[in-house]
Amino acid sequence: MAGGSVAAAGNEDGSRLWLRLDNANATAVITGVKGTAMTELQTYWQGGPVVLKRQKGIAKDGYTIKSQSGKTVISAASDAGLLYGAYHLLRLQQTGQSCENLDIREEPFYDLRILNHWDNPNGTCERGFAGKSIFLNPDPERMKMYARANASVGINGAVLNNVNAKPEALSTESLQKTKSIADQLRPYGIRVYLSINFASPIKVGGLKTADPLDAEVIKWWKDKVDEIYKLIPDFGGFLVKANSEGEPGPMDFGRTHADGANMLAGALKPHKGIVMWRAFVYNPQSSDRANQAYEEFMPLDGQFADNVIIQVKNGPIDFQPREPYSPLFTAMQKTPMMVEFQITQEYLGAANHLVYLAPMWQEFFSFVKPGSLRAMAGVANIGDDTNWCGHHFAQANWYAFGRAAWNPSLSPEQIADEWLKATFGLNDQFLSPVKQVMLDSREAAVNYMMPLGIHHVFAGGHHYGPEPWYSPKGVRADWTPPYYHRADSIGMGFDRTTTGSANVRQYPDELCRLYNDISTCPENLLTWFHHVPWDYRMKSGRTFWDELCHKYDDGVRQARQFLAVWDAMQPYVDSQRFSEVQRKLRIQARDSEWWRDACLLYFQTFSHRPIPQDMEHPVHNLDEMMKFRIPISMYENPVSGYNK
Repeated sequence: MAGGSVAAAGNEDGSRLWLRLDNANATAVITGVKGTAMTELQTYWQGGPVVLKRQKGIAKDGYTIKSQSGKTVISAASDAGLLYGAYHLLRLQQTGQSCENLDIREEPFYDLRILNHWDNPNGTCERGFAGKSIFLNPDPERMKMYARANASVGINGAVLNNVNAKPEALSTESLQKTKSIADQLRPYGIRVYLSINFASPIKVGGLKTADPLDAEVIKWWKDKVDEIYKLIPDFGGFLVKANSEGEPGPMDFGRTHADGANMLAGALKPHKGIVMWRAFVYNPQSSDRANQAYEEFMPLDGQFADNVIIQVKNGPIDFQPREPYSPLFTAMQKTPMMVEFQITQEYLGAANHLVYLAPMWQEFFSFVKPGSLRAMAGVANIGDDTNWCGHHFAQANWYAFGRAAWNPSLSPEQIADEWLKATFGLNDQFLSPVKQVMLDSREAAVNYMMPLGIHHVFAGGHHYGPEPWYSPKGVRADWTPPYYHRADSIGMGFDRTTTGSANVRQYPDELCRLYNDISTCPENLLTWFHHVPWDYRMKSGRTFWDELCHKYDDGVRQARQFLAVWDAMQPYVDSQRFSEVQRKLRIQARDSEWWRDACLLYFQTFSHRPIPQDMEHPVHNLDEMMKFRIPISMYENPVSGYNK
């Protein structure tokens, strides 16, 4: 439907994600290579005859789609390529595009397009906001839908367990369960990987050490890897978090990250497995947490085995609403690297806020050339909630991750357009305003949470909501907001210039000079790199304090506008999804006020300057907000934020 105001018929619960495909025509004729691609087309294709054909000379996972003599011919060198081609054809059908006169050639930019699930053996999902793990008691139909959704956007790998790995992940019982999951995902071109605990030789194998250079340890890992591949011949490899946040690692035994990674790589290499070694490390003794990964990994550049990939978070701190890119990406020239994005919204309103992340990832790739990386990983936002992600629009970030990993040059606009059409239909009166909400949502969240380079001023523990004052006794400084905002009577921000922590020196010379000078530093990163005086004159002509106030208020007005736009969409959306999204947007609008009021009133105790008269003033009281706590863990989504 291209127009009109007819409400969508029936209710939908989001369980079909973006694969809301009608059944195929009874006359649809699909011939050629039998397999999952044929099954999908036989079930959902509504057009003319399709031929599935194996053809050499096409890149791994790539395919061609061509209209030939009244038929559509999908060619690929592998079953996975045929499946990706089939989903491409179905996407054209579903989004209302022409399926005639086709001449398409596609291949993925990255060979490895991997979801990282932070799922625990007890079924909890760290930073998960959509219920329990789908792998706890895998339901065959649920697993099939999970596999179809991933394959439809080109995702070809899944790390099944938390990077804070429990040693029992490598027990024989757990490996049998991993085998069962791998068997269910394999027909959709998805390989499984495991996060491992570096101390497993001690805790599972009963050895006295996990020293990566110890002969018994090396043998234990070789035997364990051989055991895994006997069960799962196409097992992908290991993801490792080591010597970070209390997790064990090679440095516990006087060894380096390279020693640990290369030992594991040696065990995996005969099976063509890989090691993804995370660079998320920080030492409480470092002068600046943002410097730590560079300080630990740069001396090791070029020392890693060729089947080791260093997995680096997009920013140098921890998935903040806005960060500069991690300087490791441009500094390490001799080591394969991959980026780790966070699809789940640990720092962006959990499953209560609509925040479309493709613009954030596009911003990252404007600094880091996609071709400089080997792979792309995303921390999943998937659980056993009916709608999979806790928020109907959070599904868009799962979709966007897959599409961007396949082709990083796809624009956020194109990806949003595809997802909206597949998920909600083709009504133009719905698509245009809601797509604009999606495209504006990340910047709005930055505005009402942490504008102008402010970072990590979240509540302790679960990270939902503002607590710029959070600084309990006994907690290490770099786990507290004052470590980052450093507000005082002069100004606020972390001095990372050459006369401060010198973090700017980790960037290429051109960026170092740009960031080091407060007059040239981009204003959206100003307090990231500078301790900015309250009366510093901004490009708008306002003082820094007044600009900060207005940015927060801009975010509140944007969040309210998102709700207003959605309220007007009722004629075009089924009542269940309309109501569920509306409730979330109301929470987001209230939370935006909470963020603005808590941050401005708290920072005002340092600035001693008035809130500008040409904006809405806070409506909450600082003392009451400072007493407010949400009694949740890092494994659940809050019902709402501050609502006194």
